[in-house]
Amino acid sequence: MTDSRNIFVSLKIPFPSRREAEIAYDVLRIDNEPKRSFIEKTLKLQDNQLLVEFNGQHAKNVRVGVTSFFESLLLCCETLDQFGPATSEKYEFY
Repeated sequence: MTDSRNIFVSLKIPFPSRREAEIAYDVLRIDNEPKRSFIEKTLKLQDNQLLVEFNGQHAKNVRVGVTSFFESLLLCCETLDQFGPATSEKYEFY
């Protein structure tokens, strides 16, 4: 018997400030899930929170997608901690 229901995971990740959440959002939204992962990932920004949704048919694929996302999120957070939050609202290096 095959179960056609999808597995849905929703995460709400708070950041100390809206600017830090924007930086994380801009960094993490670049990497789309590969087609062979068989999951869909959606990122949204709401005030100082990053909202992430995963949707897939197989628990293993969703688990791998969530684990991969958390690895990227940890790297992003460690980088923010190391270099501190952005001092301005604009990126003026170009």
